[in-house]
Amino acid sequence: MNRAAVSVFVWGIYLMGAGLGFLIVPNVVLPLFRFSTTTENWIRIVGLLVAIVGVYFIYCAQNNDLTFIRISAYGRVAFALGSLVLVLLKLIEPPLLLIAALDTVGAIWTWRSLRSMTEMKGVVARA
Repeated sequence: MNRAAVSVFVWGIYLMGAGLGFLIVPNVVLPLFRFSTTTENWIRIVGLLVAIVGVYFIYCAQNNDLTFIRISAYGRVAFALGSLVLVLLKLIEPPLLLIAALDTVGAIWTWRSLRSMTEMKGVVARA
């Protein structure tokens, strides 16, 4: 795997872990992100979806799928910006910004790795 793929692979593991946590033991995981516990089952559906998306990330990383790797960085930033808007509109609680910040850091890692790969190709092409 190239460095950008590694960043997406790590993100996939994070998503699978968080997703499975929300699916299996939501009231243990929710307080870790400063959310209130719940008796509603919607969080388990979210956990299932997040875990499945994590599988997509892992699979695409293992196959060095550069198209997915690039779009995943944009998607993570879109999630962060969307979360910020929802917090500013007071539709969700500010602790979601912790998850948004993690998404942003992961996207930056991926973008920097992609950029360094592109710069390396330019050096190799000139040699």
